[in-house]
Formats: sequence, C-alpha cells, structure tokens
Amino acid sequence: MLKDPQNDIQSVGDKNADKVVGNIVELELSAIEVNPFQPRSSFNEETLKELATSIKELGVIQPITVRKLGFNSYQLVSGERRFRASKMVGLKTIPAYIRIANDQESLEMALVENIQRQDLDPIEIALSYQRLIEEIDLTQEELSDRIGKNRSTIANYLRLLKLDPIIQTGMRDGFISMGHGRALITLEDTSKQLEIYEKIIGESLSVRETEAVVINQTQAVNPAASRQKTLPVYARKATKEFSEYFHVKAEVKVTNSGKGKLIIPFSNKEELERISKLIKGEG
Repeated sequence: MLKDPQNDIQSVGDKNADKVVGNIVELELSAIEVNPFQPRSSFNEETLKELATSIKELGVIQPITVRKLGFNSYQLVSGERRFRASKMVGLKTIPAYIRIANDQESLEMALVENIQRQDLDPIEIALSYQRLIEEIDLTQEELSDRIGKNRSTIANYLRLLKLDPIIQTGMRDGFISMGHGRALITLEDTSKQLEIYEKIIGESLSVRETEAVVINQTQAVNPAASRQKTLPVYARKATKEFSEYFHVKAEVKVTNSGKGKLIIPFSNKEELERISKLIKGEG
C-alpha cells in the first residue's frame, strides 16, 4: 500500500486507483476496524478455532472486503470470521479487496473483466461470482445476464466454495479438477471429503472413478440412497432430470402400485421463487 498520505487514493479517478479496484491488496490487520453495524454479533468459538487452524496451515484463501475510511484506515465489509481467525493465529496482514468512495461501477467492470480471463482456476472464478453477487447485490439470474453464463454454470461454481479449504487449495494448485470437486460436494461430512480427496491424489482417480467412490460412500452411510437403486428406471431417470433442471437434489418416490410423489427441496425464499419461475416457464 501507499506509504505517503499525499498520494492517498480517494476515488477511482486518482492515480494508481486501478491497482486497488478489483485487485487483492495485503493490509495490516491493525489498520482494519470491524463494522459496528455488522448484523452478526456472535461467532461460534469452536468453528472459529477450526478456521484459525486452517488459516495457520494454508493461509487466508478467500480475501476479506474492506471500505476505505482514510489514509491507511479501513472498515470491514465482509469476512469478519476470517479477520478474527487471522488475529487469533497472530497474522500481521490479511489479503483484502478495498472499496473506495465511488468504485461501484469500476469494481463491477474489473470483476467481470477478470472473470473473462482464460487462466483462472475454478475457485478463482467461484470467488469472483460470489463477490459480484454479494457486493454488487445481484441475484444469480442477474449475474447470468451480466456475464453471459447459464445460471446453472454459476451455481455449480459457487457450490465449490462449500468444499473443505484444503480441497479448494488442491483445486487451485491443479491437483484435482472441477469435476472431482463437484463429485465431492455431495458429501456433507468434510472428513469424508478429505478422505476421498487423498484417495484421488494417491491413486490418480478419474472424475468418473471419484463419482463411483462417492456413491459407494453415500450408500454406506445413507440407506435411503441405496433404496434409490430399487426405483424403476423411469423414476431414476426423472430424478436425475428434475435435479439437473431445478439445480437441487430432487427426490422421486414410487409405490408398488405405481403411484408416487415428487419432492423438490429449497433452502430459502429466493430459491423457492427461482424454482417457481422454472415451473411456470419463466426461468
């Protein structure tokens, strides 16, 4: 960062502003203050310690976002857990995106331009999508229109951020592909994710082989998944098609008489509205 207050950046029109907007900058933790209006006031101590351990081993994978207050003075916009965990392990600096007074449009342009690069790894793309959604306040549908990508493509990238940080790092370093990552996401237990991740690395498993290992693992801990195989072929086919169309884990149940039900889960109001639009043919 600039050391001379005379050359401080206050707006996107200032000299060297392009080195800040849309880029990652290493900031001193002591120069950052928490947002007093942060709606989240309590943090789970155990998960915070787990994050701190991960940061100690791997560093901060996902940069925080701060708002510039003055010369070498910043306020957190997002990433307070990462900020707290970094201080917990004694880090002096942290990677951050800096927001300045009138950088909204420039930030969006920089991020969209960054996404179009050919050398980005899947996690970098996912982080860029997430940042556009959170900081420019876009829905996945709006983001789809802005960057010319299918909403399903965007959703698949964003889901990668649910992977254990070690696996995310492995993907960034090229040890595994996005296909491997998508297969591992279906496992909610991160210890199982890591177990299979090590198997992928150790045995050079292909994506298809990884998918088979994950299915076997899922059936071992979830008898309901095993029962899925007893469904008629047409019901299994429909389950896959509905899941892919709605981008959720749909479920089809069929009785011996041939009657059944279709279950389409959703996690929040926005997702329900999205599914509703797809059903109505508006998506």
